[in-house]
Amino acid sequence: MGHTFFATISRMKYIERWALMRNSRPENLSEHAMEVAMIAHALCTIGNVRYGHTLDAEKAALIGIYHDATEIITGDMPTPVKYHNEIIRHAYKEIEREAECALLQRLPEDLRPAYEQIFFQTDDPEERYMRRLVKAADKLSALVKCIEEERAGNTEFLKARLSTENMLEKMTAEMPEVRDFMEEFLPSYGKTLDELS
Repeated sequence: MGHTFFATISRMKYIERWALMRNSRPENLSEHAMEVAMIAHALCTIGNVRYGHTLDAEKAALIGIYHDATEIITGDMPTPVKYHNEIIRHAYKEIEREAECALLQRLPEDLRPAYEQIFFQTDDPEERYMRRLVKAADKLSALVKCIEEERAGNTEFLKARLSTENMLEKMTAEMPEVRDFMEEFLPSYGKTLDELS
């Protein structure tokens, strides 16, 4: 019997994000994961170059690729539900952990340790910080989606944009990389190709 890990992961393209929102253009989990990977890599690079960190930007990109892979099993739980209260948040974390283990079981046993390093956090302070930057990249990707929807004339995402901007503003106090990205790169999002030239 073949191993099903990568065939399962490839199904991220069928998981639609923002299911409770009217979208001018649907976004699937594969698209989101790629964007999070790019932004996470950029945040770690900024941290290394400007703030003296020794973050593994390539590992951050990998974590970004797989950060929502459990949604293949769990589905995309809307953020307001997922973080409604501590009981739900804790229960959902347990469900995610079970889903991560189920996904890893689809790999050959000798490859699992390499992927466990992507899915599971260690106690290393630099890795913890890097994973926080991946979470920030996830929020930045959500903000990009809100900006693009707003640019397309869809006001459905206005509240989501304000909420996401508030979360990111709090993150900038502890992670200057996020502030730098928002100041230097975020203004270009939502522009047309001609405007980017």
